[in-house]
Parts: sequence; C-alpha cells; structure tokens
Amino acid sequence: QVQLVESGGGLVQPGGSLRLSCAASGWLFSVMAMGWYRQAPGKERELVADISGGGSTNYADSVKGRFTISRDNAKKTIYLQMNNLKPEDTAVYYCNVAPVGPKNSWGQGTQVTVSS
Repeated sequence: QVQLVESGGGLVQPGGSLRLSCAASGWLFSVMAMGWYRQAPGKERELVADISGGGSTNYADSVKGRFTISRDNAKKTIYLQMNNLKPEDTAVYYCNVAPVGPKNSWGQGTQVTVSS
C-alpha cells in the first residue's frame, strides 16, 4: 500500500503559479503510474494529469498547456507545476496511483485557491 503526503497548495491570484509535491512511500513507486486528482466543492473528484513509471504523461483538456506533471523516482515524489491558474482550478488536489481503485486510500490533499 502506497502512502501519500501532498503539499504546496495555497492562495494565488488568477494567472499565478504553484508547484505541488506528493511524497510517496512504497517500494513499487518507480514502476507505478501516478496521477494528480482534484475535487472542487460540490463536484466529483477528477483526474487532472498522470505519469507512467517511464515518464509518459496525459492531461485533462482543461489543464493541457498550463499544468506539467513530473516525477523523481529517487525521491519517490511527483510534482504538478501549475501555471496560468484560473478560478476554476480551485479545488483540493490529491495524488494517487493511476488508475485509482476503490481499495486505494487517499492522503489529506492540499488546497489550491485561485482568487483575486
């Protein structure tokens, strides 16, 4: 079972940037596809971006060209660089394996608020 700790969220103005980090434990990390998910108030959790063990990436259309997911297998950490943030990006951001299953547990997430 992978344990996950997200960090790096905060309050930022529209057009600003944030970099999220997710520290994982678990010896299978380097071969596991990982993803960043987000959940806005009143909405279901959605996959924002994912990255394979080999570094291949996929993005939701809503963030394509603005967000970049990356990983450092030596540090067992994944990152989400978020640029040109919009108010609709406001959500709690989580990392987890991708795809995530019903038996996967979630970390506490990190709040991202985009507001002027």
